[in-house]
Amino acid sequence: MSTRELAWGLHPVREVLQRAPERVLELWALGGRADARMAEVLALAEAQGVRCQFVPRETLDGMAGGGVHQGVVARLAPAAPLDENDLYELLDRLQEPPFLLVLDGVQDPHNLGACLRTADAAGAHAVIVPKDRAAGLTPAARKAAAGAAETVPLVQVVNLARCLRALKERGIWVAGAEAGGQPAFEADLSGPLALVLGAEGAGLRRLTREHCDLLLSLPMKGAVESLNVSVAAGILLYLALARRGD
Repeated sequence: MSTRELAWGLHPVREVLQRAPERVLELWALGGRADARMAEVLALAEAQGVRCQFVPRETLDGMAGGGVHQGVVARLAPAAPLDENDLYELLDRLQEPPFLLVLDGVQDPHNLGACLRTADAAGAHAVIVPKDRAAGLTPAARKAAAGAAETVPLVQVVNLARCLRALKERGIWVAGAEAGGQPAFEADLSGPLALVLGAEGAGLRRLTREHCDLLLSLPMKGAVESLNVSVAAGILLYLALARRGD
């Protein structure tokens, strides 16, 4: 069984049981664990008609491939990926200025998950990633997202530059994060906005950079030269949230 079919961890499994129970094909839980958080997941599964099998820890360890499963693993039917058309339909339905996070080729699923989690917390309407050469919704990403993989639309686009052009045509301001850019604390991030962050180490690709309306930088006062992409995304998302007045 491919780990891509699985979700593990109490919070990710609870979220999918709440939001998309039809996707849960099988559920396994650690036999003998009877704390309140596990009881909540098991009660939710029963209410949704999802049968649970109780297995030893070694079985769950093998399923999760070393991931921290917290005693519960679910096998999921694959969700249909969202594409550009889904994104534009989402934008058409919004009753407020769009607030988007764009990740230009982030490779680490833990970073993707962390970005999804922060995007959810800051109220972003979607996270946009390239379809190729970028992390997808692996179990590790779902675990790091702590349930946000089920709440924040993840849109996979074939051509990121083309997508950014389309966003700009809709009046969305595209702001990329890059060293040497305008200090982010001085920028007006209050309107329709897409924040764009580059891949670990490589940063923004040339075409992506060229499609940005402005480039933003964060002050680096210490010895390190850059921040982890998920940390930088969190700072910029909340800075934009403060500017939006939400």
